[in-house]
Amino acid sequence: MPGAVLILAAMTVLHTGSALTTELFDEVGPAGTTWLRAGFSAVLLLAFTGRSLWPALRAAARRDLIAAALLGTVSGAMMLLFSEAAARIPLGTATALEFLGPLAVAVASLRRPRELAWLLLAAAGVLCLTSPWQDGADLAGVLFGMASGACWALYVIGTQHVGSRFSATHGLAVSFTVAAVFTAPFGAPGVVAGGTFPVVAAVAGIAVLMPLVPFLLEMKALQRVGKTAYGTLAGMEPAVSLLAALVLVSQVPTALQAVGTGLVVVAGVGAARGEARGRRETVPVSTGEAPVLPPAVSSSP
Repeated sequence: MPGAVLILAAMTVLHTGSALTTELFDEVGPAGTTWLRAGFSAVLLLAFTGRSLWPALRAAARRDLIAAALLGTVSGAMMLLFSEAAARIPLGTATALEFLGPLAVAVASLRRPRELAWLLLAAAGVLCLTSPWQDGADLAGVLFGMASGACWALYVIGTQHVGSRFSATHGLAVSFTVAAVFTAPFGAPGVVAGGTFPVVAAVAGIAVLMPLVPFLLEMKALQRVGKTAYGTLAGMEPAVSLLAALVLVSQVPTALQAVGTGLVVVAGVGAARGEARGRRETVPVSTGEAPVLPPAVSSSP
């Protein structure tokens, strides 16, 4: 199966899980669903990595373990803030706001000043999505979405360090375990107060959709496509999220919100292609050393 198809499938599964999660907010709250999802994901990943995880942790340097723990803390904060945003504003809008984080990282790595236009285009999209001139705009939801985007930017930077020290499965297992511990004080009270077996079982099923299946699909996809193609396709995440919310939870966007999502998608795709052009234009230095290239941005939290 082509890598592009696998990436689109991963995004579809991921945002299907996000849309289904919003249906459980009334039962245990956004923080409660986040904690349950992080906890079940951690258990599944620990079981998936098996016995290979513990020798890797024992052999790791202390600073690398600290880096993995910090990445888990950022991951937990990112999921928690996104859930709080999705509880207040449409899912597509929350995803577009969150996507500003990795988009800003991508734009920061570009070498030509005119590429900053992509960030301005994304800002215009956000204005269309949030409509701050209207009295009905939920300021708290917008702020939660943007804070989640800031955490996503830190997640991208942290993943590059942790990914160079641990295998992908080991790094993800550690980060989700720490994320489950970090989100427990916020989510556990709601689960204890209103959690029922059907709700807990539903979140356990959603945990398979987020992150196990998308992670496995993306891992396979990255073996078949280049980083530029991956970054370009990942720029479509806000549109996929908007469609999932429309189909699964009947969140119908306004025309202005649809336009705003389109602008954010175009900005993400343009930034990914601009980064690729910057790599091609990089010339080796005279000493024969390879030039330092900007890192690729992963848009999957």
